[in-house]
Amino acid sequence: MLNLLVIDDDRTILTFAERCLAPIADVTTASSAEAGLKQLRNGDFDAVLLDIQLPDQNGLAVYCEIREHDRRIPVIFMTIEAASGTAIEAMQLGAFDYIAKPLSAEPLRDLVERAIEQRQISSVPVAISADESDEQSNGELFIGRSPAMLSVFKSIGKVSKQNVPILVRGESGTGKELVARALYQYSHRSDETFLAVNCAALPDNLLESELFGHEKGAFTGAESRRIGKFEQCNGGTLFLDEIGDMAPSVQAKVLRVLQEQRFERVGGNKELTTDVRIIAATNRPLEQMVDDGDYREDLLYRLNGVTIELPPLRERLSDVPALIHFFLVQAKQEFNKPDLEGLSPEAVDLLTQYQWPGNVRQLRAVIRRAVLDAVMPVITAEGFPSEIRRVASPEGQSTTTDQNSGDTGSTQQPGRALPDLVTRLLKEKSTSLYSEAMEYMERFVIAEVLRHTDGNQSQAAEILGITRGKLRDRINSYNITLKADVQVDSVD
Repeated sequence: MLNLLVIDDDRTILTFAERCLAPIADVTTASSAEAGLKQLRNGDFDAVLLDIQLPDQNGLAVYCEIREHDRRIPVIFMTIEAASGTAIEAMQLGAFDYIAKPLSAEPLRDLVERAIEQRQISSVPVAISADESDEQSNGELFIGRSPAMLSVFKSIGKVSKQNVPILVRGESGTGKELVARALYQYSHRSDETFLAVNCAALPDNLLESELFGHEKGAFTGAESRRIGKFEQCNGGTLFLDEIGDMAPSVQAKVLRVLQEQRFERVGGNKELTTDVRIIAATNRPLEQMVDDGDYREDLLYRLNGVTIELPPLRERLSDVPALIHFFLVQAKQEFNKPDLEGLSPEAVDLLTQYQWPGNVRQLRAVIRRAVLDAVMPVITAEGFPSEIRRVASPEGQSTTTDQNSGDTGSTQQPGRALPDLVTRLLKEKSTSLYSEAMEYMERFVIAEVLRHTDGNQSQAAEILGITRGKLRDRINSYNITLKADVQVDSVD
């Protein structure tokens, strides 16, 4: 049986907690900070309910002592005013959560169950550590060991020292600027200037001025001469990001720089020369834009001296663990989370199966948010957005199929379509057959148990041997609708 410690000087609260939480845990009570800490040192508890205002010691100070004793124990604060500054301070210190008095049975049970589940997960060795590695301490930024990324690295090595324009292509968020910086770092120009310009972030007239500079009075607001990026970057490398969003008038001037290394400032008539290596990047179909008349064909050929294709993250999922570790260490340091140990195996499984439509940028954002929200040493799957917990397929749809239709046109009874599902996935050469089959079986089992209990989640959780919090998460993930009969909605 699980063990819960409740520390509060109000006898009513202690009695309520004992009665309310008895079905899920053995409840030990204490009416003072001293008594509670003594119980804690002599026992083995899975969670603590702690009153913020105690007669002999402030609850925040007690919390700090609990953390020193065992930082894995989730602590839930009880407070009269849930929005109080003290409650906010408790969360900043790393408390699991807080709940407002007077207590309500259902929210209290749910919160304690979640806390205990987190405690159990935190006791499992982490699958990916948040400790800094030797590679990271050496400043390694370009991460990947998959065949696709090794091909990118080879291309960078072959052309980095060659004075030719390079076009980096890939979806948004794949790390095109990192490729540009690597090309610069390993080039003969590494001691000179590197500048980056996002062509999509500036209006056409401002982009022209940003690149080529302008003379005083060239347009309204031009109160003095401005030096453009081509002048500033003389001898160095200029990275033009989102080159497909450049206006035709600017395209013509960039083409001339590529051909002759000559240009004029906006509003000027003096010809200037420069020695700039251009690296461009885009996620747009430039060839189609040329056919549609939206992009200059001669500029495309000039930019495309060498093309480096950067693969989307879904095509190099084997690199996800290394990327997770890199972003985890960064976020741990940035958000000052010294007690963070890493990610649970279940969490890592989800992240390595997700298809990442936003690529590396999205993965970084997810890890940063999970670390920011973490109140336990180990980050679990509950710390991720719902779309990731669903483990979407490459088409953005759920990998699970309708309970009653494991295959299209199937009239088999629920759960009987598993062989057909496995056969189909084998034909499709799926690389996630195990997880899809297990997900199908899990949904079938949960739905059947809920039908057996007429939708009673407490009974179903007890039969399944999981917490109600985890059951609710699965109900939402699998689109199980609790109506007069338990239904599983298909995801089209």
